[in-house]
Amino acid sequence: MAGKALIFSAPSGSGKTTLVRHLLNNNSDLGFSISASTRDKRGRTEQDGKDYHFLTPEQFKQKIDNGDFIEWEEVYAGNFYGTLKTEIEKIWKNGKNVIFDVDVKGGINLKKYFGDKALAIFVKVPSMEVLENRLKERGTESDESLSRRLFKAKFEMTFQDKFDVVLVNEDLDKSLAEAQKLYDTFKETP
Repeated sequence: MAGKALIFSAPSGSGKTTLVRHLLNNNSDLGFSISASTRDKRGRTEQDGKDYHFLTPEQFKQKIDNGDFIEWEEVYAGNFYGTLKTEIEKIWKNGKNVIFDVDVKGGINLKKYFGDKALAIFVKVPSMEVLENRLKERGTESDESLSRRLFKAKFEMTFQDKFDVVLVNEDLDKSLAEAQKLYDTFKETP
């Protein structure tokens, strides 16, 4: 049944994006919600309308004033992220369920907005040490940004009880299978 929302939230480095991509590649009835953001594009690979809807801070604030967002927040100083109502309407109009890859606060806000039409999944790693190792393996973090992400992750972990399901991503194959099982059960629920 289309018109549902599948929300994946997690601290950075927990593997939520890998899980979301897997579900998108294996379920033609899912459509990805592209977030709006004021941050700069990373490298040459990110594209407007594919990775994010890249907006200037002025454009973003205008959309806030117009009531165009389901939810929005300033995730890092000067970097705003949000979910556009038109994005969800477009996916549902195409007869699909929507899947989100959002930070923890965004996930909580989306669950509040969609209620029973949403399944909110909190993805976590077995320990903070595992998370730190995963972030280091990416090779994209400075010592300062790594410290900031770990501090934020510890804080975000305190909100896992606000989600419908906690999925511990220790073994990727098992986590991929569990995510698929959760979606299959949820989409069949009236």
